[in-house]
Formats: sequence, C-alpha cells, structure tokens
Amino acid sequence: MLLTIDVGNSNIKFGVYDGEELHRIIKLSTDSHKTADEFAVELYTLFQVYSVDCFSIDSCIICSVVPRITKRLAAAVKSVTGIDALVVGPGIKTGVNIQIDDPATLGADLVVACAAAQSMATLPCVVISMGTATAMFVIDKQKRMLGGSIAPGVSISLDALTSHGALIPSIALNAPQNVIGKNTDDSIRSGVVIGTACMIDGMISKIEDEIGEKCSVIATGGIAPMIVNSCSHEITLKDDLILEGLRIIYDKNK
Repeated sequence: MLLTIDVGNSNIKFGVYDGEELHRIIKLSTDSHKTADEFAVELYTLFQVYSVDCFSIDSCIICSVVPRITKRLAAAVKSVTGIDALVVGPGIKTGVNIQIDDPATLGADLVVACAAAQSMATLPCVVISMGTATAMFVIDKQKRMLGGSIAPGVSISLDALTSHGALIPSIALNAPQNVIGKNTDDSIRSGVVIGTACMIDGMISKIEDEIGEKCSVIATGGIAPMIVNSCSHEITLKDDLILEGLRIIYDKNK
C-alpha cells in the first residue's frame, strides 16, 4: 500500500492507497515544533485508531510546503513503517510541463495539484488551491502549466481584517444567506466569502479571455466548498486532489 502525505501550513493530510483506490484519509495539525519521534508516535497511534496495518505500507511519497518538518516527517515514516519516503522536489518526474519563468519557485503542492488535474480534468483547466493562499493556475491543452495568480487566502484575509480593525469583531466563518448583510458579522461574511467567490469568478473569466478558450475548473482545499457554492462558474470540488497527484507522481517514479 502507498502512503501519500500532503504537508500544508495548517494541516498534514495522509492518504492510504491500495493501487488506485484511496482507502483512508487521516489529518493532523501542522506543528513545526514537533520532533520526528513525536510525529512517529502520532502517526503510529492514528494507524492503530483507523486500523491501518503499518507493515502493509510498502511505499510513501511526501509533498511539503513546510521544509523545516519534511525531514522529521520522513524520519517518522521510516520509524513506523521502515519505508524511505520519496519527497517531491528537484529531480522528481511529475509529468507537468512548467512554463513559468523559474519552475523551481513553484510550490510542490501546486505542482502535485496540476499533475492530478491534468489527468482527470478536461483541458484547458484552471486549478484552484484554497489554503493559506488562494492560488489559481492554468493548464492548456498541451498539458503545459502556463502560470497563474496567487492571492491571500480567506482565513488570512479575515484575520487581517479583524486584527487591524479596532471595532471589527472576530467571527465564525460560514456562508452568509444574503449578499447584503444586516449586521456587522453577516456583512463581514458577505465580503469575505462572496467577495472571494466573485474574485474567483472574475479571474476565471479573465483567464478564459486571455487564452481564448473556455476552461474546466477544479478546486481543492478545506475552505473550497463554502466558496465554490457562492461562485457562478461550474467548479468541480476535489478534496483529495493533492493526494491523488502524489499517487500519480509516485507511479511515474517507482
């Protein structure tokens, strides 16, 4: 079985694959202060809780945007499963033809998301990742990743608003019922949630104008369902997009 690991700024997501079938998704909070031993204990415990046999894991691949914990997590996997993990980075075959000025600057998570999207979506395709940042990247019909845009993520935008406005309250983020808020909390939700959806709709239209073609759109990230529901464009949600991309990339490198 293959263990895929997506290390984000907020969460670490583990996917357990048997062939092409995803059997289990397990999540941990990202904590850059944890040692390899602490990660090993948590991973072993989670495997026990979800009845995953450590010794059935015979391969592992990691995608990380938090470099300081990548080696610790790989060491934890080695301790628990005995497997040396493959880490997405320079020298790894991804199948993604990156056309930006300096491909080395593209985050590993976005490379992996594009690898998955180009195998499952109709091209050209806009790939949206909603996490710490809201990133939108374009894959054309020739499977070239042309580039894209990066905006502050929804949570960061909300935190900045509430921390810099003395009279603006902290709120629970959920989709508002109406665009026109009748109180401060609903007005903030409207601005953050529907405002982000409008930004995404507008960017998709601008991208389509720029490349001269209609695009399919695929989105991933914990906040994605709430935002996508407020968008006008048809957008496919794929929560396990990066895990699927990791499986695809592992198959290209094994």
